[in-house]
Amino acid sequence: MSFRKVNIIILVLAVVFFLLVLHHNFLGLSSLLRNEVSDSGIVGLQPIDFIPNVPRHAVDGRQEEIPVVIAASEDRLGGTIAAINSIQHNTRSNVIFYIVTLNHTADHLRSWLSSSTLKSIRYKLVNFDTKLLEGKVKEEDPDQGESIKPLTFARFYLPILVPRAKKAIYMDDDVIVQGDILALYNTPLKPGHAAAFSEDCDSVSTKVVIRGAGNQYNYIGYLDYKKERIRKLSMKASTCSFNPGVFVANLTEWKRQNITNQLEKWMKLNVEEGLYSRTLAGSITTPPLLIVFYQQHSTIDPMWNVRHLERDRNSDVREKHR
Repeated sequence: MSFRKVNIIILVLAVVFFLLVLHHNFLGLSSLLRNEVSDSGIVGLQPIDFIPNVPRHAVDGRQEEIPVVIAASEDRLGGTIAAINSIQHNTRSNVIFYIVTLNHTADHLRSWLSSSTLKSIRYKLVNFDTKLLEGKVKEEDPDQGESIKPLTFARFYLPILVPRAKKAIYMDDDVIVQGDILALYNTPLKPGHAAAFSEDCDSVSTKVVIRGAGNQYNYIGYLDYKKERIRKLSMKASTCSFNPGVFVANLTEWKRQNITNQLEKWMKLNVEEGLYSRTLAGSITTPPLLIVFYQQHSTIDPMWNVRHLERDRNSDVREKHR
């Protein structure tokens, strides 16, 4: 065999070997991409984008990531941006914001977040599919208009919104944070508790009396105790309620107890039987949470959720947080 033929054979073998390696790497990359798509392809809640920008403050990459979930509706974007800005301004922790919104609001929200003040934050936009609420909320009610605002129910789906997190903070869009969010995140939860709330009976919060419904800080202000199904739960009507506008969730425990399924169960029953108080003292999301977490929740420092410190022109309650 001539020297030239040997060179040709060696060259052919080298090309074949190169193609085999390339094919193997391509298959590995395809598998990785499929895994990433399957992780984000959760029915009803679809990630829109993820911006891993460098935070304005110096952040140690070894710090634990603090997931903060907040909803952003089109008519309240100003509040959402103010809340995010107040959190970012008061911490050096590794915070990532999971901003739950609707598709038609995403572009508007991006323009807000691209401002010079907020472009340094790390965030993820998650689209909320309103089909998740079919059969679980009533049609528009003049006394409970919030029932038709889907994003107010985002807090019920935390394990889906932040699937990889073991713990997360939820905040409404009408908050102003005046302390380091790390302190709230470090709130200890008792064994078996899936969430920690601020109780309304605490002396820090202002007490508001709702005509015909009793005090806003008791269960009777949220649930119709004339209904047999409510009475069978043996929950004391005078039990102190809690405010779900700010809370810390143990997502491992939340998933173990199927909290989301429990909440959806009571939402459906309310549609069928009208279990909430006719003069509902607060958010439409509060009654199912009160039922599911009755005497089964930890507490956060009440200074993180001081209610009714100011009211706007329409007398809508706004909150300021520590």
